[in-house]
Amino acid sequence: MRLSAMGDVAMTVPVLRAFVKQYPTVKLTVISRPFFKPFFDGIPNLEFFAFDEKKRHKGFLGLVRLYNDVKKLKIDAFADLHNVLRSKVVSLLFALSGKKRATVDKGREGKKELTRAENKIFKQLPTMFQRHSKVFEELGFPLDLSNPSFPEKAVLSAEILEIIGGKNQKLIGIAPFAQYDSKVYPIDLMKEVVAKLAENSAYKILLFGGGKKEIEILDSLSQQYENVINMAGKIKFQQELQLISNLDVMLSMDSGNAHIAAMLGVKVITLWGATHPYAGFLPFNQSLENALTSDRNQYPQLPTSVYGNKVVEGYEDAMRSISPKDIVEKIQLSI
Repeated sequence: MRLSAMGDVAMTVPVLRAFVKQYPTVKLTVISRPFFKPFFDGIPNLEFFAFDEKKRHKGFLGLVRLYNDVKKLKIDAFADLHNVLRSKVVSLLFALSGKKRATVDKGREGKKELTRAENKIFKQLPTMFQRHSKVFEELGFPLDLSNPSFPEKAVLSAEILEIIGGKNQKLIGIAPFAQYDSKVYPIDLMKEVVAKLAENSAYKILLFGGGKKEIEILDSLSQQYENVINMAGKIKFQQELQLISNLDVMLSMDSGNAHIAAMLGVKVITLWGATHPYAGFLPFNQSLENALTSDRNQYPQLPTSVYGNKVVEGYEDAMRSISPKDIVEKIQLSI
């Protein structure tokens, strides 16, 4: 399996957990960047193969080397859960050697119909989890995702407990950023959400993000409140996963953090701007009721984009149609 971006990788985890549970005698090998290895720790019968995109596996010859490296593991079938040029090359090499292969159908036509401005077909498309399951079904391994299993909550280290000041309150995670601005809830409104939640001393609000600019914004969100802590830049990625597994609820944009929390079995409230859960990216095992979307009466062209990378004039403030009050109420109902 060839995987890439954080959200893409996180979305495969619940499917792979279902696979190893339903086919305990089959061994899986996941090919992805070394950074993502912690996602798969503890999954039985699963081996992680680190893809070296900078050196050994760079370029076409590097992909041939990758194929040869992986072939040594006696692979019987290749599941391409990414469907990009690199994964297609490796998949083709396995096919030429007589191995079974299947590639995820990203449903590009349906997504075009959902996001176009005119003659929009506004309907729920298959989820990425259903699409991934279909790949395994094509290889002879039908999957049932209706009874998911999740890892146990991680035991928090003394270092993490010292930063968050113990764990005797309800832990609320907030990840207010996304790759594109059209998916980010306005910071002034997010400040209102944080302020309202911080009024309750039974809550501890943990802020997640990365990068210098994001850390500065998170600092401004946290510095006024004793029970709001900016976690960005304070712990390693693996520790962040451990902490997220202990959350009572995560508030996230349509972003990788939502999928990380969901793969760990945490309840997730998601906020949607230019994008929409109908495109198939609602986090795993989460309720559509907990996906707060921008007002389509006010912004009838929504969703305007699958990934949030398309800017539509006049839609810059679409997320302002989601009220801080509604967000706070959803979080309070979820705890």
